[in-house]
Amino acid sequence: MTNNEFDLLDELYFVQPYSYLKETLGWEDDQLLVTLQSLFEKQYIKCLLEPDDEVFDQIDLKAKGKDLYYLATKKGLMNHNAL
Repeated sequence: MTNNEFDLLDELYFVQPYSYLKETLGWEDDQLLVTLQSLFEKQYIKCLLEPDDEVFDQIDLKAKGKDLYYLATKKGLMNHNAL
């Protein structure tokens, strides 16, 4: 797990919108979207359309990532806490 992935997972113990992540971490869109994509591919995070509406299909985070909410998965939390 990269430092960016670790820092991002720190913010995803609860459902968070993209805007919160961008403001809290202070990252550029490209860095945030690439890191979200990486975590999603590892099944470390869930993507949600609304705070209680999970996306189950593949999603292009570069195109739609700014409109979503995010939450760490059990797998993501287990890996995060193991470090």
